[in-house]
Amino acid sequence: MPATIIETNTAPFKKRDLDPVTLDIIENALRNARIEMDATVFRTAMSPGIREQGDCFPLIADHKGRMIVGQFGSFITGFLNVYQGSIEDGDMIWLSDPYSCEGAISHNNDWLVLLPVFRKGRLVAWTSHFGHQTDIGGKVPGSIPTDAASIFEEGVRIPPVKIVKQGVFQKDLVDVIMHQSRMPEWCRSDLNALIASCRVAARRVNEICERFGDDVFVSTTDALLERNYRAMAHLISTSIGEAPVSFEDYLCDDGRGNGPFKIKCTMWREGGRVVLDFAGTDPQSQSSINFYLNENMFRMFFGIYMIMVFDPQILFNDGFYPLVDVRIPEGSLLKPKFPAALSQRTHALGRIFNILGGLLGQKTPEFLNAAGFSSSPHLMYSGFDRAGKWFQLFQIGFGGIPGRPLGDGPDGHSLWPNFTNVPNEFLERYFPLRIERFEALANSGGAGKHRGGNGIHMTYRFLEPGIIAIHDDRWFIPPWGVNGGVPGARARKILEKPDGTKKILPNKADNIEVENGDQLHFITWGGGGWGDPLERDPATVALEVRRGLVTRDGAKDYGVVLTKTGAIDEAATKALRDKIHAARPAGPLPVFNYGPGLAHLREHGLAETGLPAPRAPR
Repeated sequence: MPATIIETNTAPFKKRDLDPVTLDIIENALRNARIEMDATVFRTAMSPGIREQGDCFPLIADHKGRMIVGQFGSFITGFLNVYQGSIEDGDMIWLSDPYSCEGAISHNNDWLVLLPVFRKGRLVAWTSHFGHQTDIGGKVPGSIPTDAASIFEEGVRIPPVKIVKQGVFQKDLVDVIMHQSRMPEWCRSDLNALIASCRVAARRVNEICERFGDDVFVSTTDALLERNYRAMAHLISTSIGEAPVSFEDYLCDDGRGNGPFKIKCTMWREGGRVVLDFAGTDPQSQSSINFYLNENMFRMFFGIYMIMVFDPQILFNDGFYPLVDVRIPEGSLLKPKFPAALSQRTHALGRIFNILGGLLGQKTPEFLNAAGFSSSPHLMYSGFDRAGKWFQLFQIGFGGIPGRPLGDGPDGHSLWPNFTNVPNEFLERYFPLRIERFEALANSGGAGKHRGGNGIHMTYRFLEPGIIAIHDDRWFIPPWGVNGGVPGARARKILEKPDGTKKILPNKADNIEVENGDQLHFITWGGGGWGDPLERDPATVALEVRRGLVTRDGAKDYGVVLTKTGAIDEAATKALRDKIHAARPAGPLPVFNYGPGLAHLREHGLAETGLPAPRAPR
């Protein structure tokens, strides 16, 4: 049975006529309340992942649980479909188990708080916030093991429970959960921050209702959802054809020697709705790269991509969901069966955006983005310092953003809205390490009329013995280029000892021992290029050589030759561009440039790659 919402006032809300000014005021008040939720968390959380990087996601939903403002779509529907208990005024729900909410959150580290907002006995809205916890127990520091075979190895799983029950905070429950963490002080502070942000947003909802009335508030949320529905219906009818189109991309490996793993999606329009079918995606992994993809979350991914490409002025919310039919095969990499491990799900999560781009761009390649930021590079470093105190770092790195129709991809940037890097000064102040290098890696962005963003070369020098863990992808298969653009460079991780010896590390590995003085070269992938590199302005190429973003030899990928002083050699540049043109096959450049590895996979499949094929699930 679904959740039971207990209301002492069952009178239905009355539909009210709305003038544009009232609609605009309430819409922007809700937008501001969402921003205030983030500000509350950033000022009160302790973990760098939330406080510095912003790895947390707020939302405000209507009384039915549909997101009005937020980012990843509503978590609430999945929770309501699974939760067996009652929900009353004064309750607050806490959970982290993806299997307890239909994948609305995707691994145990994400703690989700849900607050139903009641007024005069009726539920008028929901506020909610989730954030990534640095450590929740499990087999490795950080709680996201690369080789986990089940979710039971990934730390404490919190089913939907009432952390506040009819206004009473359940301290004993919280104490039990904190006892499982290696970093209980951080986790407790972060949890309090999530709770506070939900309460702040609930106060703002109450203030809006006091000013305009409950019926006007509910009518406004209905109107905002309906407006989004109409806008997306138009985009779908004009941008997506009835003929099916397919696209596939691959995760490099699973951290246990198996891979690559295929994700495939086919899209078509049918009766005014768009169908997105993941048939052909590989079976679930025996390791932790599975991504339990909630259908509503993917609907939001699709909607955000459509809106940002075709009409960024649209307020994205859950209103358009009835227009999107998502089909995900059971037992696949994107809908694994319990108790499949999920801790490395970010690689598949990020790759979903590349697949959406490949699908939507086939009809309108002029709007197509290249591939990039299709992973989420993590570094964990932990141990005991000289005073015997435990330290533990969780950090998310950034790669190159893909080249785009409107210009170059940013270097070493996050694709997730509102994400920032952890400042190097913060890292050096709170952890026993020193940042020896932090720079964009020249030539790692794919060449194109619009260059792919360069990856980052970050060098850590460890000042205390400890263990590190690395989570990354795109180290076998590069991000592809489009419309003549070149793929970006692949990721690399190199451990250098004080005597200068170097060891190439896997991009998915736990429990790597490091000593005082060891250096880790943490190199991320570049974004794919957009458009013919020979159409790039030579003056721009020369400027980027001076800035260290492209080398002199790398300039030749654009057909640009520079003199010893850095000036453009006009005659040599023309000759080189003519030579490159003459060597190309006749006809237009391909829409997609996958690079040799991915091109081979797409043409011949896994059997001829020399890499083990994924094993069937147990």
